[in-house]
Amino acid sequence: MTKTYHIWTIGCQMNEADSRHLSSQLEALGYRRTDTAGEAGLVVLNTCVVRQQAEDKAYSRLSSLRHEKRQNPDMIIALMGCMVGRREAPALKQRFPYVDVFMAPSETEPLLEFLSEHGLYDPERVLDTRDKALRDAIQDDEFSLPAYQRGRSVTANVPVVLGCSHACTFCVIPYRRGAERSRPPEHILREIHKLTEQGVREVMLLGQIVDRYGTDLPNGADLAGLLRRVAAVPDVHRVRFLTSHPNWMTDRLIDTVAGTEKICPHIEIPVQAGNDHVLAAMRRGYTVDDYRRIVERIRNRLPDAAIHSDIIVGFCGETEKQFMDTYRLTEEMQWDKVHIAKYSERPKTLAARTLPDDVPAVEKERRRKMLDDRQTDILEKKNRALQNRAVEVLVENRYKGKWRGRTPHNKWVAFEDEGDWHGKLVTVQVEKTRAYSLTGRLQGDTGVQHAGRQP
Repeated sequence: MTKTYHIWTIGCQMNEADSRHLSSQLEALGYRRTDTAGEAGLVVLNTCVVRQQAEDKAYSRLSSLRHEKRQNPDMIIALMGCMVGRREAPALKQRFPYVDVFMAPSETEPLLEFLSEHGLYDPERVLDTRDKALRDAIQDDEFSLPAYQRGRSVTANVPVVLGCSHACTFCVIPYRRGAERSRPPEHILREIHKLTEQGVREVMLLGQIVDRYGTDLPNGADLAGLLRRVAAVPDVHRVRFLTSHPNWMTDRLIDTVAGTEKICPHIEIPVQAGNDHVLAAMRRGYTVDDYRRIVERIRNRLPDAAIHSDIIVGFCGETEKQFMDTYRLTEEMQWDKVHIAKYSERPKTLAARTLPDDVPAVEKERRRKMLDDRQTDILEKKNRALQNRAVEVLVENRYKGKWRGRTPHNKWVAFEDEGDWHGKLVTVQVEKTRAYSLTGRLQGDTGVQHAGRQP
């Protein structure tokens, strides 16, 4: 078997981080990445089942790999992520006998042990994956960027809370990623230091409910304290975090964002629905008025904060009147971005067991489009206010001949210039605005090492 690997990833930023960790571990074992699954000796599918569409794509990829395996019997196929979950491996093994290894989300040990047991690694680099010294070395490599990202990735997702214990009725995450676990702050900071050595300048701290970071740790750690420690890392220019939950958005956390220069004034705090009856059926634990008060607290302390939200349309039993409550809340809140999803029944969730999925698919799509159109109008109007203004941009990459990056408020900005601005903080004069992007003219390097408070 050739020492090449290919990882296909679908789903959230947590999955992206898990794939990065695994890539680095495989490279520590002597593997080299390839862009094509058919050319790889090892293929990993990192899956998502939060929506039916994502799960269907994973099944489609698995089916195509059956053919690849027949053509190349030595190919190793590993299945990873939320499709495997914490208890689904036995049933999946029966259904897909050609898959060699099954890995729960964020857990790469089964694959590393498989490669060790079969001698599928570079013996000059490692001896035995069960050896403590090697485990430490692999963990250190896990904190690195894989070779294809080094010097290229300006931003990185860093998991800080794994799993979730909240169990909203619609959500499959607690069943697939397990109970909530906070990573020790020392591990997180070690990873971030390693990432900055390789060119990363912005980190996104991740958790299903990131605000609950530290509630299971013995030393009184919390997200506010962790954010300050991450912001103190010299080569970190910007810090973000997601996803927040209204019940855990504390004044201490808001004050930390407002008072720490490197922490971006960008908060993602999902509402999910604008009607109290629907929120109760979802078991979200707050009312619409509770949510309004939280947003008011944020905007009083951070008047220019970019607030993002998530909304599910067509949840079990949602009436037209209840949906219109959500539509009106969208107009009222004037969010800077909304992720809109059509309700998708997920096996084993409380909603799937107790509530009928009774909103027709065509109606779900109508509601989604209606909200999306309104939100697009809101963003077009908000972004027009930035016309001719100077904004700070952390440049991430070059795309179609233009440099691209984001403002502290998470707005995409593009500009043309012949210089090399990769990974740099620059000032751009906005000349053209759209709902989801801005275009402008380069003013120059900011000369500063922080996010500032421009839009």
